[in-house]
Amino acid sequence: MSGGSSSNRNECRIYVGNLPPDIRTKDIQDLFYKFGKVTFVDLKNRKGPPFAFVEFEDPRDADDAVRARDGYDYDGYRLRVEFPRGGGGGGGRGGRGGPERFGARTATRGPPARRSEYRVLVTGLPPSGSWQDLKDHMREAGDVCFADTFKDGTGVVEFLRHEDMKYAVKKLDDSRFRSHEGEVSYIRVKEDYGGGGGGGADRYQRRS
Repeated sequence: MSGGSSSNRNECRIYVGNLPPDIRTKDIQDLFYKFGKVTFVDLKNRKGPPFAFVEFEDPRDADDAVRARDGYDYDGYRLRVEFPRGGGGGGGRGGRGGPERFGARTATRGPPARRSEYRVLVTGLPPSGSWQDLKDHMREAGDVCFADTFKDGTGVVEFLRHEDMKYAVKKLDDSRFRSHEGEVSYIRVKEDYGGGGGGGADRYQRRS
């Protein structure tokens, strides 16, 4: 195998630990499919506590999965989701350790949780609209670094650049949004001026 392809695979590959003992490959696919195309799931559950490696087609989707699923409560188990040591999110190079080294916490080597002040608020999302659907929709305006959705049909999206945020408000306000389940709605997109009352920006700081 060439070093280049191995490096690319590392950026698309994530480690998933602290899984329930009866977990199945399909359960893991269900946990991660909404972040992007999953190309491979390697579940290790023959001896000891189960863990898995999940590979995505796009490294950005792996990045999203780590941010959204690390610490996620799954049937009472708090998942640990991170990039394997030496790969992912622009982390260190080399670091060839075997699977036993993946158990170590690698928060300092994983992708930074990039946040931005260039935030828009979205309303009118359909019930099945996921944050990944919203992120994909908003990528039309530019580089999205964060997206989330809420049960009341609202969402928040943050862009890396100010001009992308402005373009999103101009071009995607009252645009036709389609969820992964085929539900369609017309969404409103407005700039978030500092996230004052009604929960404010703190509401978006962490997904539990």
